[in-house]
Amino acid sequence: MRVKVLSRNPDDYVRETKLDLQRVPRNYDPVLHPFEVPREYMRALNATKLERVFAKPFLSSLDGHRDGVNCMAKHPKSLSTVLSGACDGEVKIWNLTKRQCIRTVQAHEGFVRGMCARFCGTSFFTVGDDKTVKQWKMESPEYGEEEEPIHTILGKTVYTGIDHHWKEAVFATCGHQVDIWDEQRTSPMCSMTWGFDSISSVKFNPIETYLLGSCASDRNIVLYDMRKSTPLKKVILNMRTNTICWNPMEAFIFTAANEDYNLYTFDMRYLESPVMVHMDHVSAVLDVDYSPTGKEFVSASFDKSVRIFPVDKGHSREVYHTKRMQHVITVKWTSDSKYILCGSDEMNIRLWKANASEKLGVLAPREKAAMNYNQKLKEKFQYHPKIRRIAQHRHLPKSIFCQIKEQRIMRESRRRKELNRRKHSKPGSVPFVSEKKKHIVAVVK
Repeated sequence: MRVKVLSRNPDDYVRETKLDLQRVPRNYDPVLHPFEVPREYMRALNATKLERVFAKPFLSSLDGHRDGVNCMAKHPKSLSTVLSGACDGEVKIWNLTKRQCIRTVQAHEGFVRGMCARFCGTSFFTVGDDKTVKQWKMESPEYGEEEEPIHTILGKTVYTGIDHHWKEAVFATCGHQVDIWDEQRTSPMCSMTWGFDSISSVKFNPIETYLLGSCASDRNIVLYDMRKSTPLKKVILNMRTNTICWNPMEAFIFTAANEDYNLYTFDMRYLESPVMVHMDHVSAVLDVDYSPTGKEFVSASFDKSVRIFPVDKGHSREVYHTKRMQHVITVKWTSDSKYILCGSDEMNIRLWKANASEKLGVLAPREKAAMNYNQKLKEKFQYHPKIRRIAQHRHLPKSIFCQIKEQRIMRESRRRKELNRRKHSKPGSVPFVSEKKKHIVAVVK
């Protein structure tokens, strides 16, 4: 005779110690859980509300400069070291862990226009209004040793920017033209120019390291190939570009910070129109820097705010501002992708969290699991009106809020005018021009 008996394995329900959580058997059959979606929606709503409650991005302020912070550079090997240059010619090296200045160098007379660290991290370069390029040791001088540069190159014109090659002992400066220098020589290996205006910024590509990009005050963005010693092609925009930054994960993608309040992400192979136009700032965008993941970038603006944009979105996901912060001139995203540094007119460097509501420090496994679960819930319900409204809402300073309102009215007015012209014109005489192509004047090869 066969008898059916209940058989249970004690390992499935007995705790190993009394401190463990009690194991609860769960049947995942959807018929038994008719309210699962409404329950998940409420959890997603609560998670979104809590995210806004805990959004406290500002960490600390690094004060010590006696004039506006004009440029910054990251140490290629050390996460906790950052360099900053001010408008009075002073360069400071900061320890972010201790949040204090570890060394001060009087590098130039007048502004420090640009700075960059060598790829090995042993030294750094600065350029200034005194027409010099100086190379300095990263380490502090020994006891009794004077604070002097390793090399000084005296130029004929003011240099406005500098960037170092990612793998070789070569650096590029810009001013009246783009010069490529060997570290061991006092004259440039080659000089490249296209047009007759001052060049404000030059950047090496981090992947295809022989490529450079520069932007000039005659509204050009010019691409160069170091191997050819000639410019490749240039794109002319409606207004001047202040600086560019290459995507560290995609070799052909770069983002330009423009005077017309927008940022433009280009694919260098197809410069006829940008991949994406990023619109949210209400004043000139002065600096831009990519996250090490290549999925987001941070921008600094004359409107006294810092914004974080996803690469594939036209609007920012986050905006940072404080009452005391003035025009933000320079911005950097740290190499561990967790923090953002910005330098502004009122002599401070501010440290922000890249993710405003992120909990810092060591997380317990249960905290990590809960955080991941909440993140997935927020992604699942992100387009629901109530959740979307809470997630996107940001408090803005009154000046920015009023300017956004004003610009919206102006945009609407322009659109209405164009529609009326099209309606009362011969069919096809007023063509449709996409937002991406509106701002491009020409591409020259």
